[in-house]
Amino acid sequence: MSNTNKYVFYGLRVVAWIIFVGLCIEAGALLVNFVFSIYKPEIVSRLYEKLDLSKLFAYSEYAYYGMYSFILAIAMLKAYLFYVVIELVSKLSLSKPFSDYVADKISKISYYTFSIGLLSHIGRESARHLEHRSLELNALNRFWADSEAFILMAAVIYVIAQIFKRGIEIQNENDLTI
Repeated sequence: MSNTNKYVFYGLRVVAWIIFVGLCIEAGALLVNFVFSIYKPEIVSRLYEKLDLSKLFAYSEYAYYGMYSFILAIAMLKAYLFYVVIELVSKLSLSKPFSDYVADKISKISYYTFSIGLLSHIGRESARHLEHRSLELNALNRFWADSEAFILMAAVIYVIAQIFKRGIEIQNENDLTI
């Protein structure tokens, strides 16, 4: 592997770690927001993102817990997705890229990406349903604004995973014929 490729993979690993840490901080902050919103709702206006859903809580506790569950699940899945990306970038070898490990990680990335897109879409539609009951939930739109992009990205990554699996089959056949 050339020095340029080593630097590119090192850079990718650093960027993936930075994004992972940022997503972990966001998920943790949202979890703290959730806990404080239940036990000390008057403090929420001074916490991370000032995500105050007290009107939703007053309307329906089930709707409140449902919306926050979507938000927390999406945030945690995004963090875990980048953890899997870190694992992939750390173990990927350009001298033999078609390995079962790489194909498995790429498949997992596509599944987690699809899960994020699907949960985002369901969360957005649930929020839209609640907005018809004259609740203001515009603050939540940023959590599921890119659901279609995640679903499309999952499809592309899934195709790449299938190409890698086929590459493994061809590589194993070539190893047997030698």
